[in-house]
Amino acid sequence: MTNTSRNTYAPPWEWVEASVWTPRMLAALETNGVRGGKWHSLIDKVYALPNLRSAWTEVRANKGAAGVDHQTIEHYEGDLEANLARLAEQLRDGRYVPQAVRRVWIPKPGSREGRPLGIPTVRDRVAQAALRNVIEPIFEVGFAAHSYGFRPGRGCQDALRRVEQLLDEGYTFVVDADLKSYFDTIPHAEMRERMATKIADGRVLELLDAFLQQEVMSTLGTTTPEAGTPQGAVISPLLSNIYLDPLDQLMVARGREMVRYADDFVILCRSQAEAEQALRETQDWTAKAGLKLHPEKTRVVDATQKGGFDFLGYHFERGNKWPRKKSEQKLKDRVRAITKRTNGQSLREIITQLKPILEGWYEYFKHSHPATFRPLDQFVRQRLRSILRKRCHRKGRGRGADYQRWPNAYFEAQGLFSFVTAAAANGQPSKR
Repeated sequence: MTNTSRNTYAPPWEWVEASVWTPRMLAALETNGVRGGKWHSLIDKVYALPNLRSAWTEVRANKGAAGVDHQTIEHYEGDLEANLARLAEQLRDGRYVPQAVRRVWIPKPGSREGRPLGIPTVRDRVAQAALRNVIEPIFEVGFAAHSYGFRPGRGCQDALRRVEQLLDEGYTFVVDADLKSYFDTIPHAEMRERMATKIADGRVLELLDAFLQQEVMSTLGTTTPEAGTPQGAVISPLLSNIYLDPLDQLMVARGREMVRYADDFVILCRSQAEAEQALRETQDWTAKAGLKLHPEKTRVVDATQKGGFDFLGYHFERGNKWPRKKSEQKLKDRVRAITKRTNGQSLREIITQLKPILEGWYEYFKHSHPATFRPLDQFVRQRLRSILRKRCHRKGRGRGADYQRWPNAYFEAQGLFSFVTAAAANGQPSKR
């Protein structure tokens, strides 16, 4: 099997920002036809108003909360042209200084610890999107083919299909790797060095440095990070891919079959010895790069045996895959939040709220083993029967005669989404 490092899908570059990347620039990009292999004179493209308007369109589409200045998307849009003109002037004159990032903590399934999320101001999100529009193609053209996270034209399902393909071809000894707090531990000095390998515009590098050094404001106070790039920042996914690209290229050079989605990756091998060697290579690289592999979560797994491994929400084991426990638990928690027995809304309203959650979860996990779906349907219906039971002034969960009083067909008539029905329509037989 061939393992190629060069991107083969990116051209003809429909995804790039047209106001920035001219045909001549794209031609130079593909042939590396720039002086010294580095790109100069980029800052004027960052602050150009057409690029800022395009960046704003993306920020508005992604919505998101206000930052430390409390300015919402709607407030920024209220005086949009003046705001963009002011931002362009600040970037052009070198007076632009990013504001602090507002840090919040979101629940992390299966853990008492929350996941840190950084929320830049709307203005800073626009500036980061404009900067990314300029620099992303420069790095994207050389990214490894096995990198799937936060890249144009690629996604989770592509990575999952690749894992399944490799398992089917006999690559069943898997390095299941976990980078500990990756986004918070990327060393700034090394990150700057990575950027400088392809960018020679000092003002662009200074702007990137300013984003790396943005203060972080939380309930504990304001700090200036010495490492990392906050999850939630527009530029962070690209920076995370740039920093891990040397590891990608090392695996390609060694002939390893790696599949990576951002900081989540597996290396699939044909033998235990090969997998253990790949793990040592990864350990050596991460140590030199200032990163840490989680000592308890990083391991070598034989996917043909009981135990398997998790990747991108799925569990792979003995030729099958199904949602990992945390993925099911997260779904059940969302269902429980809507189906409390004290919910006073009509059954149809509750089912309407459940529909996008159930449909979205199925769309991602529809390729799971068919036995996955029936218990989940039963769980949802039991939650609804318990609501109806309470309304009849009876205690406890739905059981016994409740299944005759409110049969499955009753909920179907109310519009309840069924995993089993969807799987059957998708060509998957339901198994107990």
